[in-house]
Amino acid sequence: MNSATDLTRYASNLALIRAAQERIAPYIHRTPVITSATLDRMSGRSLFFKCEIFQRTGSFKFRGATNAVRMLDDDIAPRGVVTHSSGNHAQALALAASMRGIPAHVVMPSNSAEIKKIAVRGYGARIIECEPTLEARESTAAAVLRETGGSMIPPYNHANVIAGQGTIALELLEQCANLDAIIVPLGGGGLISGITLAAKGINPAIRIIGAEPALAGDAALSKQHGAMQPPMEPRTIADGLRTALGPLTFPIVRDLVDEIALVSEDEIRQHMRLVWERMKITIEPSAAVGVAVACGCGAATLPQRVGVVLCGGNVDLDVIWR
Repeated sequence: MNSATDLTRYASNLALIRAAQERIAPYIHRTPVITSATLDRMSGRSLFFKCEIFQRTGSFKFRGATNAVRMLDDDIAPRGVVTHSSGNHAQALALAASMRGIPAHVVMPSNSAEIKKIAVRGYGARIIECEPTLEARESTAAAVLRETGGSMIPPYNHANVIAGQGTIALELLEQCANLDAIIVPLGGGGLISGITLAAKGINPAIRIIGAEPALAGDAALSKQHGAMQPPMEPRTIADGLRTALGPLTFPIVRDLVDEIALVSEDEIRQHMRLVWERMKITIEPSAAVGVAVACGCGAATLPQRVGVVLCGGNVDLDVIWR
């Protein structure tokens, strides 16, 4: 890739991400960047943690959901929005829809954590439960779409969602000059796609490193084989990263993401605890995957100034107390 013009053939681009930043600015938090001398010593370099844990609804998902909801035409918006999600996207879309004054219909697997259902309802959404399979989620969502005439807003494989997530990179590069690389947790690819398009649109030389659980390493396999691989059995503790790449996110990961580092379950737990204990902030397992790459398995090969996206902080505390 030699210039920003190479990026125009993907689902989004720098211009659309800048437009998204202006569109969603009145509704989102501009999240802080924090540092840790302890983690700098452990990694041997300067780390800059972009704290999407402090975003509304507790994760980066609110950016993409808000951009997608705000881009709905006035004549169709009143029919509402539909999605299937068991976690952060469900909460984000529920709040984004509520703030625009339109209905949100969220299909959630019956085994979703009760605390997440409470949050989604608290943001004003209607929950439709289904069996905990991808087929059931998709078929139930299709039925809700037929019933409501609403607009489907998927968690990551959506151009306006990708553009919204890319605003993280715009903020981070304004807050931290001369970053050499950005480490991004990688599941369905919406987050890393938006960040990659924005960051490389500004600085084509910046390295983008995906951080993926080894037990959900389909993105690494997809990049290796040059074709999308099926999702793995959802066994990783990093529940936000269990999803597989989509048709819009895969080409960006294939062509533009520089590398994908795989992280073990023990490394996820270790670095989640490290951040809780030493940085005194609450991150969820999905965010710990990026920290593990920065401070553990991938630290030796990193350049000197590295941004690390802490993608969310939504943890089921009942599980921890038990």
